Order: sequence, then C-alpha cells, then structure tokens
Amino acid sequence: MVLLALTHGKAQESITYDSFSQDTVPEWLKWPRNIQGRIDMLVQEPLLDVSQLGLFVWDLTADSAIYRYNDRHLMRPASTMKLVTAITALDRLGGNYRYKTSLYYQGDIANRTLRGNIYVVGGMDPMLDDSDLHAFTLALQQLGIDTICGSIVADKSLKDTLYWGEGWCWDDDNPFLSPLTVGRDIHFAERLIETMAERGMGTDSIATSEGSLPDDVTIVCVREHTLDQVLYKMMKDSDNFYAESVLYQTAASTGQRPATATDAFTVTRRLINAIGLNGNDYRLADGSGLSLYNYVSPELLVRLLRYSWRHQEIYMHLLPSLPIAGQDGTLKRRMRTSASEGNVRAKTGTVTGVSALAGYCTAANGHELCFAIINQGIMHSNDARNFQNHICDALCQP
Repeated sequence: MVLLALTHGKAQESITYDSFSQDTVPEWLKWPRNIQGRIDMLVQEPLLDVSQLGLFVWDLTADSAIYRYNDRHLMRPASTMKLVTAITALDRLGGNYRYKTSLYYQGDIANRTLRGNIYVVGGMDPMLDDSDLHAFTLALQQLGIDTICGSIVADKSLKDTLYWGEGWCWDDDNPFLSPLTVGRDIHFAERLIETMAERGMGTDSIATSEGSLPDDVTIVCVREHTLDQVLYKMMKDSDNFYAESVLYQTAASTGQRPATATDAFTVTRRLINAIGLNGNDYRLADGSGLSLYNYVSPELLVRLLRYSWRHQEIYMHLLPSLPIAGQDGTLKRRMRTSASEGNVRAKTGTVTGVSALAGYCTAANGHELCFAIINQGIMHSNDARNFQNHICDALCQP
C-alpha cells in the first residue's frame, strides 16, 4: 500500500488508496489512482526480486507526491548525478554564466618580436578547440607580433592538481581534469605553438611552463562559452568531462584558489539544506556520477527537480539540456512509439550494476510531473531501462 499526499482544493490530504472502494472514488482521485495501479503492477516484476529499486514521482502542478518506493534509500545515482551538479551550478552561478579562457602578454614588442612571456589562464572550459587557438594566434598577430622569444605559461590555478575524481575506477575511460585543455588534450601550450607555426609565426625560441599570472601583464584576448552550451552537451550526451567542468565552476565561485571538489560540495549541501533535506545525509564524490562513492536518494533528485521547476531562472536553462524520449541525446532510441515519446525529458545514468532515470514529463490530464528511478544491483542494463520506460509510459498514458 502506497501513501499518497494530494492537494485537493486548498487542503493537502494524506490518504491511502484503499481508503475508497471502486464505486466511491472521487473524480479528483481517479487519475492518480490509475497511475498508482499501473506502477503497482510494474513493481511486481521479477527484476525486483533480485535487485533494488528506488522510485519517487511528484505532481508538480498539485505539489504533491504520487508514488514513493524506497525513495529515501541511499543509492548510486550514476549520471543522474549530473542533475545535482547542473541545478547547483545554475542556482549558484546563474544561467548567464560564461566560461572564460584569457590570453595575456608580458614584456616588450619591438620589430614584430615579443621579448617576454605569453600567459594563458585556464577556466576549465571543455569547449576550447582549434578555433580558439586560431583566435589567440590572430589576436597576437594583430598586435604586430610575428615572433616570440620567451615562454607560454599555462596558469592552471583555478583548481587543485587532482586529475581524477574520487572513487573513479582505474580501468574506466576517465577524462583528465585539467583547467586548461583543448579538445580534451592537456598539452594546451604545445598545441598553441603548433597553431602559431601553422600561421607563420616564429616559434623556435618558445618554451613552455606552468605558473601564476603576474600583475604586470596586458590582456590580449578572451575566449568565452556559455553555461548553456556546456550544459547541452553535458546532459544530452552525458559527457563526464563537461560535468566535472561545471562542478569546478561552482567550486571556484567560492573564491577558493585552487578550488577543490569539496568546495563545490559545500555549495551543494547548502542548497540541499535549503530545499528541506539534510546535506550531510548524502555522499557526494564527483560531478559526473562516474564515482562509485556517490550516494543520493530518489527523494533528493526529485526535490531538486521540484526546486528547479519552481525557479524558472533555473528551469529555463535546465529543461532544454535534457534528453527527449525518442528524439535526441541518450534517450534517442528509447520510448519510441509510446506515450512517452517527445514527452519525457530526463537524465539517464549507467554504471556497472546501476541504471537510473530522472526528469520531467506531462501527464494525460495536463499535470506536470517529475520523477526519479534508480535500479541498483542490475546484471543487464537493458532490463532496467525497459522497466524505466514502462514507468514513464505509466505516467504519460491516458
């Protein structure tokens, strides 16, 4: 028997579904009771005899719970952890936040030669690519610099020197967490020198080093990408490097240098406290969900999704980034030709033994819902994904 809290008129009532006989069910209860009945059938599947399930469905329109099943159990979220990272960042930084990678020079320019150093301050922008290297090179040439006698100094002071997340498996395809990369290549300075040479600049006297930006420098060029751009790939493609970059933007916003993942989690726990839960009840280890040390609950994911929906300045940036069932991202091949297609917008999550799905959908009566489903102890991910698809259909179908 599942407890249901429903908003009916102005009063919120806590009832059980067997409080009414079939003949006496009031009209306002028929729709959620239908959903509850469908899910009751699904949670009898043999899959759950040998694995664990955490499930929570919330009616955003009525601001009430629809279905709860082990919703407070601590479980590994896999890539649904990216929802925690994204919502925290949007709440802390704002949707108009921009990543910045800045180029400076120090020294004297004479006879088209810079005798001094080039400094590049990394902002852990995962979107930096060859076009940005070309823009940096062009900006130097527009200053009248054809040759550099000095060093390209990489300022990586934004974050600590830990290049992997806590609890990452050594044999996974893990991203390398550097504040200054180009196309995920950590050899930024070398790639910049190659680009300079391709554009005809004299590079034979250039060395490379790491260091901090001094005071007596002149700005040359700043390359920027928006948080929306980063969130789109982070969520649609479940890109782990992009997620970690978002985590460290939150960390850096605290003013700590170098920033650490712990700095970001301090911000996250404050948000968790603000939504009425206890931030210390959860284990936060990374921003992407790669770590096997993350432990959150379906309740936490749903409460954060609810918080986002209630704060349009967050929701308007989060929703477009989420995969759409049957249409794009990691949901492109799921829930096709069902009531969920084009309706469910949700973040997927998969690591060994875990499959998860959390996001939003619209029910047949027009109510907007959010949900979190975590299947743990799974031998075959397809079994869990099919189960999640059926839960979404139960929420969306008439």
